[in-house]
Amino acid sequence: MEEEEAAVARLGCDQVLSILHLLPAESVLSFAAACRAFHAWASSDALWEALCRRDWGARAAAALAERRRRGGGVPWRRIYAEVALLGALSARRVPVKGASPRPRASHSLNLVAGWLVLFGGGCEGGRHLDDTWVAYVGNGAGNRSSAVFSWQQLDSGTPSGRFGHSCSIVGDALVLFGGINDQGQRLNDTWIGQIICEESRRMKISWRLLESGSRLGDTWLLDLSNGLRSGIWHQIGDTEPLPLSRSGHTLTWIGGSCIVLFGGRGSEFDVLNDVWLLDINERYPKWKELKYDLSSVLGEMPFPRVGHSATLVLGGKILVYGGEDSQRRRKDDFWTLDLPALLQFESGSKKMTKRMWKKLRIDGQCLNYRSFHGACVDTSGCHVYIFGGMVDGLVHPAEASGLRFDGQLYQVDLVLHLTSNCLIIDLKISLKIFRQTITMLTFHLADIGHYNDGSNWCSSANCRGMHTCLPLRMSLSAYGFKLAFLCQVHMFPKNVCQYHPEQIVVSLPLMGSLMTVKRGILLPSMTRLKRHG
Repeated sequence: MEEEEAAVARLGCDQVLSILHLLPAESVLSFAAACRAFHAWASSDALWEALCRRDWGARAAAALAERRRRGGGVPWRRIYAEVALLGALSARRVPVKGASPRPRASHSLNLVAGWLVLFGGGCEGGRHLDDTWVAYVGNGAGNRSSAVFSWQQLDSGTPSGRFGHSCSIVGDALVLFGGINDQGQRLNDTWIGQIICEESRRMKISWRLLESGSRLGDTWLLDLSNGLRSGIWHQIGDTEPLPLSRSGHTLTWIGGSCIVLFGGRGSEFDVLNDVWLLDINERYPKWKELKYDLSSVLGEMPFPRVGHSATLVLGGKILVYGGEDSQRRRKDDFWTLDLPALLQFESGSKKMTKRMWKKLRIDGQCLNYRSFHGACVDTSGCHVYIFGGMVDGLVHPAEASGLRFDGQLYQVDLVLHLTSNCLIIDLKISLKIFRQTITMLTFHLADIGHYNDGSNWCSSANCRGMHTCLPLRMSLSAYGFKLAFLCQVHMFPKNVCQYHPEQIVVSLPLMGSLMTVKRGILLPSMTRLKRHG
């Protein structure tokens, strides 16, 4: 073992970094915990920038680089940790100037070439809509909390009116399929919409019919490899096991050739929350169900739902929002499905299920309970736009009262603390000398919560009044961690030295299993402050 360690130590910095570039982030963290020299190598800003670019794509990395520049140049490792530890969203209603689309549900909403494109849907009285509206958001408009959007209505009538259709992006074009009209007719036509951008922030869409043609359980692939002038439908994934027949579900492309199916309403009108994975690049594409014991993960994953949205956001996560249950009770919760954990999932593993799903909190304005809304994400993966849907109340299938269509546009942002105007406490803690080196953190009882891994806060004999201590030793033993790790505490603003109570967030990277402690109040018992930025 000593010879192996000596061999690694003899490698040059460039050689080590070239190896670290190929490793997953959790392996880099483990490498950094081995010794001071490895920690210095694994803390390279260039390394973590490359990991961000590799894991999340060039566009997302460019957007993060711009936010990093405005925030004072925080380390890329911290940026990676902020994204991986995502625990909150902020939401606001977007102010709109001029005319806007009428309230609707079961429409499509896409962001293509810097434009929000809204088409169709259903409205009051069960009528379908055939109008198309666009709003320019551009590159970076989502970063401005004061942004005001202007909707423009395009020509109506093409494609024909419908709701419950699907619309996907291929390059800078839209591919629309199917839906239902207000006569109850189920459609299976395919349309290609070419985006034509004009001067003065105006655009139009040239639609072309590509192909004409009860709830179904089949899966079809539209092959556009010969360009957007022609396409061929192929049935795939028709070997057992197969997902139940359903409607109102979501299919989310997660990069490469993989698609994730979640939820929906089954043929018996039961509402589902199962997760399926399909890799269309295999010679014989086959559905794979991610099975888990529902009784053991109650409350740790989304309840069954239909009419929700599932959007791929920054950090390799699917953001699931809203929907309704079998009694048509609508939901307002946000969940993330972690794709690395999903791809490593072992059926029946409770631990893996906990890693897959995470419920997020909302800072700022809360969105209404809603279902059958439209949602899409910008190119950075940081800003999600939500329009319309059905909101409010409990609605029984035979009743129309209580049902309301919404016509508001919302922007939901990932909450990332990417500013250098904070203090960071760096504590390198060795398990053997834990009791001698640890500095306890004290929190206000009203603001404490739970660890993301499910363990509770505990009281202590040292507690005073309405305060309690953060049991770091408990999280160490829970993971069986035997090496040093880095504890980071983010405090805002910089004047904490005056010992005024401050809002803080604590992040604990433990062998790649990242946890976040919720906000609390900092007391002046903190020592060894190290100022960054």
